[in-house]
Amino acid sequence: MTALVVGAAPLRAARILAVILSGTLLLTLAAKIQIPFWPVPMTLHTLAVMALALAAGPRLAVATLLGYLAAGAAGFPVFSGTPERGLGLAYMAGPTGGYLAGYLIAAGLVGALAAGRGLLGRVAAMLAGLTVIYAHGLAWLALFVPADRLLAVGLAPFLLGDLVKVGLAAAGASALPALRRAVAR
Repeated sequence: MTALVVGAAPLRAARILAVILSGTLLLTLAAKIQIPFWPVPMTLHTLAVMALALAAGPRLAVATLLGYLAAGAAGFPVFSGTPERGLGLAYMAGPTGGYLAGYLIAAGLVGALAAGRGLLGRVAAMLAGLTVIYAHGLAWLALFVPADRLLAVGLAPFLLGDLVKVGLAAAGASALPALRRAVAR
């Protein structure tokens, strides 16, 4: 019996690390995919953050976002537009840095608010998360864009696409119990 308990900790740690690495790869892939959309092409970044928060819960989602941001800070081309628009901390300090910080906070918030909730509760949690992403993103973007253009540049082109992504994550939430069981194993 003791051998099972002692051996369980490294196995659990390995599973958690596998979830974090898989989530980091998912976030990277989501950042790199561009879908034609009006008025600007969209990535699947927000969809991945929301889906990860719903599936993994707040602690694993935040750990995964921290891993993703650490990889980006270290210079790996994990973000949208990298390496063309820069790498590492220079990219993170640029106009999209606030949105990246918002993703981290939203992952924890959405994971916590959505836990144990039905479809409407999960949608409300994702809308709260989206609000956090935009609040941080726009606050940081204000350092780069004149105030009279801030909403036109940092919100309006992306809001419809992000609402579609919230809808997609909500639609995929029916698979949530099976995903949670798989993550728990």
